Amino acid sequence: MSKRCYYEVLGVERSASEEDLKKAFRRLAMKHHPDRNPDNKECEGHFKEAKEAYEVLGDAHKRQLYDQHGHAAFEHGMGGRGGAGFGDVGDIFGDIFGDIFGMGGGRGRQRRGADLRYVLELDLEEAVFGVERAIDVPTLAACDKCSGSGSADGKLSTCGTCQGHGRVRMQNGIFSIQQTCPHCAGTGKAIANPCKPCRGEGRVQRQKHLSVKIPAGVDTGDRVRLGGEGEAGPAGAPSGDLYVEVAVREHAIFQRERDDLYCEVPIRFSQAALGAEIEVPTLGGEASIKIPAETQTGKSFRLRGKGVRNVRDGHVGDLICRAVVETPVKLSKHQRELLQQFEASFGDDAAEHTPRATGWLDGVKQFWERVTS
Repeated sequence: MSKRCYYEVLGVERSASEEDLKKAFRRLAMKHHPDRNPDNKECEGHFKEAKEAYEVLGDAHKRQLYDQHGHAAFEHGMGGRGGAGFGDVGDIFGDIFGDIFGMGGGRGRQRRGADLRYVLELDLEEAVFGVERAIDVPTLAACDKCSGSGSADGKLSTCGTCQGHGRVRMQNGIFSIQQTCPHCAGTGKAIANPCKPCRGEGRVQRQKHLSVKIPAGVDTGDRVRLGGEGEAGPAGAPSGDLYVEVAVREHAIFQRERDDLYCEVPIRFSQAALGAEIEVPTLGGEASIKIPAETQTGKSFRLRGKGVRNVRDGHVGDLICRAVVETPVKLSKHQRELLQQFEASFGDDAAEHTPRATGWLDGVKQFWERVTS
């Protein structure tokens, strides 16, 4: 099977700049990298193809040969410098993937502490109006004894694993990649006399007490980032971040949909038939709505500006109240007699006063006629 054109593999024009090539390779590598697609042979093939294409086109000398002779430049030893697919790709991974897959970059680069996620449950009112809450987060914090260095006496020596480079080379089949040294975390230094409380890690397990301000208008899934409040990095490396994710509890009255609030308002049969003015709850206090005569269950009433102020653009939603006609219960004898008299008063004109029921019955009749015909 013939090889595809390297420019076609990367999806770029032949005039593409080095930066264009790097961006194209980075995009394909992020999509097809084996670490992100375990046991996926198709993705593995795409990744190898993209890597080979970038090894050639990313090198000015190899690219010139490829533009002149195509794939033949490397099939017959013309390419020099190791040929396509067999070069030292450690630098490719170090330069391009250092911040994607954790494969270390230059000397002295340290592993940053891990980011943390904390789920904070809020009542609807707290989410709508904002709140400041104290939270306790279990995390790895810098050791007080050694100030996070991991060394009891502050003395450091050259790391014997990476020989001070901060990186080690890993061989996996045809791949040769460079990773942050697991022993020195990329510093290139080793601890001669490890700190006992943290065992040379520079960090210890601790409960961190923090105060977080939740802005008004947040909703479930929104996050507040607290920079540097994640796990401390090993041996004095920078800390990660803490992401406080909001989870809003269900409310007894209101349901939220984006910036609008919804609630059901039960009304009596007489109020629905004759009309009434009733008080309804809002998050800012009570408000009045007018129920017109002959209101049916499901009719909605919109109160402008009584919803939620959007945390991003400041837009204020509405409160939509849905009328629900409630059937009376626990009737007295007198009330039952009154209702019986009321029902009898319809006589032969019941359809005129109940158009919804009449329409439904007509629909049922037509349905049965179609079924039985």
